[in-house]
Amino acid sequence: METYCAPVEHTFAPVCDRASRILILGTFPSVTSRDNAFYYGHPQNRFWKVMAGVTGEAVPDTIEEKTALLLSHGIALWDVIRSCRINGSSDSSIRDVVPNDMDRVLAASPIVRIYGNGDKACRLYERYCQGQTGLPITRLPSTSPANAAFTLERLVECWRRILEER
Repeated sequence: METYCAPVEHTFAPVCDRASRILILGTFPSVTSRDNAFYYGHPQNRFWKVMAGVTGEAVPDTIEEKTALLLSHGIALWDVIRSCRINGSSDSSIRDVVPNDMDRVLAASPIVRIYGNGDKACRLYERYCQGQTGLPITRLPSTSPANAAFTLERLVECWRRILEER
């Protein structure tokens, strides 16, 4: 039986601006991302390498570089969950979900497409947010190291659609 502690809050803002047309949603920040106060902070997560491959840019290192990479290509980034009970960083352990208010991004950005980083992000969005937004979500393969079936090259190939479908 798993033991859960108090709910954990998502403490950092979405990345978006008035030019963001694409929204990528994850589930909830990993322990490392929460410690770093920014998205996909675990060095084994391939998100930033995938973004670099998709955009043809260098892999960003700093929060400022990561933010600039996304915004320069019209990409917004956020998570479906505002708070939950979670064991470590395991998406499969997520319980007691409180979703983020998607209007926060949709009011600030002319989003035309929403993509989910993995199946869990899509399922959570469909359950908690799609009724509010009225926008469908497109599943992309997870950039998590747990998704070992996908090489970096295959991930980049699948994720290219985010810029092709703007």
